[in-house]
Amino acid sequence: MQLEDYFEFFASDDIRVKGTRIGIEHILDEYIHSAKAPEEIAKELHTVTLEQIYATILFYLHNQQTVEKYMADWLDYTLKAEAEYDKNLPSVVMRLRQLKEQQKAEPVSN
Repeated sequence: MQLEDYFEFFASDDIRVKGTRIGIEHILDEYIHSAKAPEEIAKELHTVTLEQIYATILFYLHNQQTVEKYMADWLDYTLKAEAEYDKNLPSVVMRLRQLKEQQKAEPVSN
């Protein structure tokens, strides 16, 4: 089995663990940025095996420059999407935030 056999390459910005809907970015974000051990990641991502997690890390180590760009692009996209979402909040989200602020402002009675 080749290392690439663990993945599905849908596009240059969409690499997933084969047989799952998990993108490599989710595993690598936990590994690189959160410094989590593969065993910890496996406990959080129930649809991937420990073997698949190690394969993802090894893929990253073998293709570090390419995967770092992939991760940077993913992070950039995520931050832009969050900012856009925050600018155009659905009315239900705005109403829930208002209610939360009102609850904070009200004194607690016993």
